[in-house]
Amino acid sequence: MATPTAPRWIRMHAADNVAIVANDGGLEAGATFPDGLTLRERVPQGHKVALADLPAGSEIRRYDVVIGRALRDIPAGSWVHERLLEMPSAAGLTDLPMATARPPAQAPLEGYTFEGFRNADGSVGTRNILAITQTVQCVAGVTEFAVERIRKELLPRYPNVDDVVALEHGYGCGVAIDAPDAVVPIRTLRNISLHPNFGGEVMVVSLGCEKLQPERLLPPGTIPVIDQRDEQPGLDVVRLQDDAHVGFMSMVDSIVRQAEVHLKKLDARRRETVPASELVVGVQCGGSDAFSGVTANPAVGFCTDLLVRAGATVMFSETTEVRDGVAQLTSRASTPEVAQAIVREMAWYDAYLQRGSVDRSANTTPGNKAGGLSNIVEKAMGSIVKSGSAPISGVLAPGEKLPHKGLFYAATPASDFICGTLQLAAGMNLHVFTTGRGTPYGLAEVPVIKVATRSDLARRWHDLMDINAGVIADGQASIEDVGWQLFRLMLDVASGRRKTWAEQWKLHNALVLFNPAPVT
Repeated sequence: MATPTAPRWIRMHAADNVAIVANDGGLEAGATFPDGLTLRERVPQGHKVALADLPAGSEIRRYDVVIGRALRDIPAGSWVHERLLEMPSAAGLTDLPMATARPPAQAPLEGYTFEGFRNADGSVGTRNILAITQTVQCVAGVTEFAVERIRKELLPRYPNVDDVVALEHGYGCGVAIDAPDAVVPIRTLRNISLHPNFGGEVMVVSLGCEKLQPERLLPPGTIPVIDQRDEQPGLDVVRLQDDAHVGFMSMVDSIVRQAEVHLKKLDARRRETVPASELVVGVQCGGSDAFSGVTANPAVGFCTDLLVRAGATVMFSETTEVRDGVAQLTSRASTPEVAQAIVREMAWYDAYLQRGSVDRSANTTPGNKAGGLSNIVEKAMGSIVKSGSAPISGVLAPGEKLPHKGLFYAATPASDFICGTLQLAAGMNLHVFTTGRGTPYGLAEVPVIKVATRSDLARRWHDLMDINAGVIADGQASIEDVGWQLFRLMLDVASGRRKTWAEQWKLHNALVLFNPAPVT
């Protein structure tokens, strides 16, 4: 790179016949690259330029993968956008390579620690939060009113508690509660209620007449015993329809009173030094652009490998965004059984989309295309690299909890809020979110580290992005440099030594439960 303003393109593989324009603001017609290629028309930043003449019907390759076929002749130097491409059909789910890849074993990464909250069940939290579970959307307003009172009146007395969070959602009634797929939202909310960041202190606000009764959400034996000298704890429920509540403030007072019981216990928690192997990291991307697979996601993938080497757990997700790389995933499975589980989840989601008369192509957004991603195939190749290169040791169906450590494929929709909610249910205690177009996404329940794919975004959103991976495309840092930067930042954030921008501004999205069952 001679100068930052000289025309620059980035090609992902020597076999690619397109590259993306790297310059901020794009390049005008007539711009000439160092190899002599001249643009025939203006090409926006992140969008593809033809490196050679591409006849109608010929393959368009990026990442050494066919992302489409040319619908007409495309001369060298032309802008290659989604309207010029015919998207390939989805790969089949048979005759796939099953646990065939044998990557060389990497040396363990030892000696890294963070300061976390050790729980009685062995899990570790990165924050100390009182969570108030709600069985139904009907109680959301009352609970939020009570939470504001708790924050103002009680939290100052309990300095070791980070926050009080209402687990608001849109489920609980008006749904086919006994339908087979209803297990997904129910186990999701159950597992979130028992999240490591909540220290085993469970309290529930119920209306009383809802279909999702508290005892169905959290059956006897669900809540772990904190102290072995105690008996199995009963479920702490405030029911708004109980005769004891006379008026609105009676309901609020009851919630506040019960919250203080849990706050006293949470305030006794203290951070202790734990190995980096106790990190449970969910990785996700949203507002993706063509740089996602060039800068931020490869850096996250490098960091994923560091975490796995350290004995930690990492989840990658977003079924429609990895569907076109299914052969890469099944080949990396640690066993044929794990490979079959990947195929099972892909097939389930294919059927789910078919019921709605759509396919994976419904995934890409106007923002994705404005950022240079022509279709879901191209997007998938950039998304999947967040998973790094380690063997995939397990698969989770939506809403399930992690059974052991390692690299997991957690099957979720690609929707940012639903994916984050499901990774939260699986037990993540730290979230990494990459973005190219920009999003203020955050979660109240766990810290969210935001990684910008481009330096322009990082400059403009300087107080929303935690890491700028755009320095990779600028030639100022390597993928490994940014991967290590992210790894070290994770340890600081997990320890409470650093707050993410989303935490500082208290930006968070609502929990959105995935409900594939009918609504009545």
